Amino acid sequence: MVNKNEQEIKKTIRKTYGKIALQDDSNASSSSCCAPGCCSGGGDSPTQAATVIGYEQSELESVPQASVLGVGCGAPVKFANLQKGEIVVDLGSGAGIDVFLSAKRVTQEGRVIGIDMTDEMLERARINAKEGGYTNVEFRKGDIEETIPIEDNSADVVISNCVINLTTDKVEAFKEIHRILKDGGRMVISDLVSDRKISRESIDLEKWSSCIDGTLTKEDYIASIRKAGFQNISVLEERLYMEGIEEETGGRKIVSTVVKAVK
Repeated sequence: MVNKNEQEIKKTIRKTYGKIALQDDSNASSSSCCAPGCCSGGGDSPTQAATVIGYEQSELESVPQASVLGVGCGAPVKFANLQKGEIVVDLGSGAGIDVFLSAKRVTQEGRVIGIDMTDEMLERARINAKEGGYTNVEFRKGDIEETIPIEDNSADVVISNCVINLTTDKVEAFKEIHRILKDGGRMVISDLVSDRKISRESIDLEKWSSCIDGTLTKEDYIASIRKAGFQNISVLEERLYMEGIEEETGGRKIVSTVVKAVK
């Protein structure tokens, strides 16, 4: 439990990402958010920011351009090994980039469901889906650490890009993921971890929205996954995200990581 009111944290997150959803495509990644340069006001375009965190240019050109916001810390679809006919759930789906990339991989025989708690993001994603002619996707509103609006034991794969660290109760979020996955189903999560915990007194709402103050250590992050009931936990990738910037991270080292686990 954090010392800030959980609802205040969620209110700040909704406000931050609601603004990003309403920005035009040229500066969507310029606000405080989970993206390269966000904390420091970096001027990368959304496409440039997306390539920095792992997306291929060809991938970005294959999806609606309004879905490319340049936010996130990785490219989870690249590691998910999605198969034709699978049911995929993307948590914190934003404007839909990973939903649309997944939809191509699972084909019309599969389905992809994006979950987000920000109305503006959901509206933008639905417009993108309609304009892009995607018929095997949908977007639902939900708080992933309360109740993900998905039936028990129904998803083959859960993906997420720099979203779990925004939650105030990581174990509950992972328990919800565990609930909606089929037996043998997998989750592949891109997220941020830090080299040490932040003191409760130092938590800042804006920095939480920037995916910094809500980070766990790698050990605590994996422990939270294990506590939720997952097995075969493995780290697929680790990359330095931010280090030694006192004003932004309190001097901590922030690492982008991709974690896979199986129900």
